[in-house]
Amino acid sequence: MGKILVVDDSDVVRIEMKAMLEKKGHTVIEAANGAEGLAVAIANPDISLLISDVNMPIMDGVTMCKQIKERPEFVKLPIFMLTTESGTELKAQGKAAGVMLWVVKPPNPEKLMEVVAKVIPA
Repeated sequence: MGKILVVDDSDVVRIEMKAMLEKKGHTVIEAANGAEGLAVAIANPDISLLISDVNMPIMDGVTMCKQIKERPEFVKLPIFMLTTESGTELKAQGKAAGVMLWVVKPPNPEKLMEVVAKVIPA
C-alpha cells in the first residue's frame, strides 16, 4: 500500500480521509495548510499520492501543488484536489499545477477508493 499525504484545513475532512484510506491499508500523513503540506511532502519524498483542498490559510492548494511539482522527486507524484470549488478556470490552474483528478466534496467514498486503487496498485 502507499503513503498518502492529505492536506486540508478542516480537521473533520482529514479525519474522515485518514479513516477511509487507512481502512484500505494505506499510511496517511497530514497537513493543515499548503505551507505545512509542502514541508511535510519535502520531509516525506516517498509519498505515493497527494490529496489536497484548494482554499486553505497561509498557502492555497494550487500554489502548494505547483511548488511540489517543481521538485524533481515529485514530478510523477499523482495529485487529487478534493474541494468544494468546481470552477473551470480554477480547474485549469490545478491542471497546470499538476493536478490529475478534481473531486468535489463530499466525495463518493467507493468511487474515490477505486481511483486511489488505480493510482496506488495493491
